[in-house]
Amino acid sequence: MLQLEGAKLKEQGVTFAVVIVKPHVVANPNEAQDAIRRFFPLFGGVPIVLMAQDSYGTPTYFGRKDIARFMASVPVSSVPWKRYTFN
Repeated sequence: MLQLEGAKLKEQGVTFAVVIVKPHVVANPNEAQDAIRRFFPLFGGVPIVLMAQDSYGTPTYFGRKDIARFMASVPVSSVPWKRYTFN
């Protein structure tokens, strides 16, 4: 069983998912791409953007550039986070 914290959003006609990961994942492009590949089918094939927070709570995003740029302008507290469980 796999549990993830994330959110599935639709903005400006684009549906995508944001998944919370550890900071070392977004810091390593190969590991980040592997995570995106693993999560992609779990969220129905929508684009995946990864999000990690530093010790101050500042988010860093990795994924499709337009979505990552958009998410960087969204307060983390306003995202409808939920726990997803996959078998």
